[in-house]
Amino acid sequence: MGDQPLRVLACGDVEGRIDALFNRVKTIQKKSGQFDLLLCVGDFFGSSPESEGEWEQYKSGAKKAPIHTYILGAASQDTVKYFPSADGCELAENITYLGRRGTFTGASGLQIAYVSGREGLQEPAPAHCFTPKDITALINPLASNSKFKGVDILLTSQWPRGVWQYGNNPEVDTKFCGVASIANLADKLKPRYHFSALEGVYYERLPYRNHVVLQENAQHVTRFIALATVNNTAKKKYLYAFNIVPMKNMDPAELVKQPQDVTENPYRKTMKEGKKAKPPAAAEEEPPAQFFFDLGKKKQQHQQQHSAGGRKRPSDGDRHTQPKQPRRPPQPSGPCWFCLASPEVEKHLVISIGTHCYMALAKGGLTPDHVLLLPIGHYQSVVDLASEVVEEMEKYKSAVRKFCKSRGYRCILFERNYRSQHLQLQVVPVPMDRCSTEDIKEAFMVQAQEQQMELMEIPEHTDLKQIAPPGTPYFYVELDSGEKLFYHIKKNFPLQFGREVLASEAVLNIPMRADWRECKSSREEEEAMTKRVRTDFEPFDFALED
Repeated sequence: MGDQPLRVLACGDVEGRIDALFNRVKTIQKKSGQFDLLLCVGDFFGSSPESEGEWEQYKSGAKKAPIHTYILGAASQDTVKYFPSADGCELAENITYLGRRGTFTGASGLQIAYVSGREGLQEPAPAHCFTPKDITALINPLASNSKFKGVDILLTSQWPRGVWQYGNNPEVDTKFCGVASIANLADKLKPRYHFSALEGVYYERLPYRNHVVLQENAQHVTRFIALATVNNTAKKKYLYAFNIVPMKNMDPAELVKQPQDVTENPYRKTMKEGKKAKPPAAAEEEPPAQFFFDLGKKKQQHQQQHSAGGRKRPSDGDRHTQPKQPRRPPQPSGPCWFCLASPEVEKHLVISIGTHCYMALAKGGLTPDHVLLLPIGHYQSVVDLASEVVEEMEKYKSAVRKFCKSRGYRCILFERNYRSQHLQLQVVPVPMDRCSTEDIKEAFMVQAQEQQMELMEIPEHTDLKQIAPPGTPYFYVELDSGEKLFYHIKKNFPLQFGREVLASEAVLNIPMRADWRECKSSREEEEAMTKRVRTDFEPFDFALED
């Protein structure tokens, strides 16, 4: 078969509707040609007398499956009776039970790993359950081989716990969905496709990567797909068709190609997590009153209500998305121009204040609405932030994007974590009719090349923390398309680089404003500009809502 792709169908719980499934397969094969195999996850058999009657016809040979069909074992006590033993065997012509757990390699070299049933913790487990021992027995022989890259397909009836992290959300109650042992299995076996069922929904997660960016060589991505039940009334998808060339026959470069929408690995964090993050204590230690300057009457009343009640709202900072955080933000060693509590802060430039972050006009800005997003506490860079700060920073970013868009601007954000004491996320609006996102990206790339700097593109769903451990000096740009550019600073980084690119002819064409020190305004002018931006931004300012 060589590198001919195999044509594969995967199916969710059949629950005994065997005729319905095979009729559908026949229709598909009439339309688009023969498929090589059908893989069924979840409960294949049903518990009703009708479904029993239907199965009898296949078992006796009166009817025959139109395709090589591989099924998993029972996922409930009711259907255990259909399986003669825990070992795989042929149940009827063209219908094979794979077994309780194991790997199956087809003639083509396609490698399929599988685990039947649901997680059971006691030994010996009931016949429709697998145990932690089964998982270990499956992982060890494969993962201990130094040449092991992953399996082509993983079949499990139960979902992996947390698969939705960093990805799109499924239509299930994630509190009660999936088990950690299957997540661990998927993490270790690195399947290219992972199918599950039992939840009655169709969910195709964005592909996720199996390597740590910049620290490990690129590996193939995994696609997790959960399928609904055959003939479900809600018409949710229960059959999934795909082509696959077995990994061992693929060109390695082809295998590791990363699609545009790839995300972080959802399992890496839950594995290591352990204790929940504590909110940094400094948020409570600073008496709130000193943050609140006169941002107009409306804002002041709002702040007084909150300072009376302490924190604004319980943060959901322990939502499992961030690693453990330090107890409190580090304190600045000398005077800091950007800590809100600091006497050095030019308070007349402040536009909006939230619980953990604030927004201010940039001093000597490129344009009259060039603003900064900053944490209230002292943090040096985005990767040092505690989870609740990150969350509010994202809210500010999205509010500013909407604000820019409503006025016909592209919102360009950049951060330089190098010879800077306090995180400043610079936000520069660029008129849409001046240039396209592509032009702006090009301008950054070209100027970086001229300075012998390698700006990398990083995928949209990437968490900076996974690329730049705290302490790494970096420069980072986020374009209005969601594309992100990243440079790991080695030495002597031009401090005004972000401004130079945006001020250049290719973008804003105001080269004389590249250096902020050349863009002085009087205090009165600054106050007037701040007031103007604050008024314009007000409809988008979530910090004003009660």
